[in-house]
Amino acid sequence: MTSNLIKNMLDDWDRRSNQVQEQVSTEVVLNKVDLIKIEALAETYDLPANDLLANLISTTLLGIEEQMPYVPGDKVIRVEEGEPIYEDVGRTPKYMAAKARLEKKAQK
Repeated sequence: MTSNLIKNMLDDWDRRSNQVQEQVSTEVVLNKVDLIKIEALAETYDLPANDLLANLISTTLLGIEEQMPYVPGDKVIRVEEGEPIYEDVGRTPKYMAAKARLEKKAQK
């Protein structure tokens, strides 16, 4: 039993260490009402407001990526199971290209 507890603890430390290594500091300007909500949530959940804000931003960004609409254009880019797949002419391709470019730049 103790060995399992220690393994879980070490796994948690590894996960936290990786998260800390990926963190960067940035300034965020908030509306006073939103800051009060964040501070109230931080107090309610007994978490640091900065951690809570980082989690809110991360979760929201994942949600935005999932919700970005596919806008089919006129150009067929491939055929899957006999059905044509049209080029996305919405904002998703521009976002994905910008994200890839910025990730590559950050790795340098």
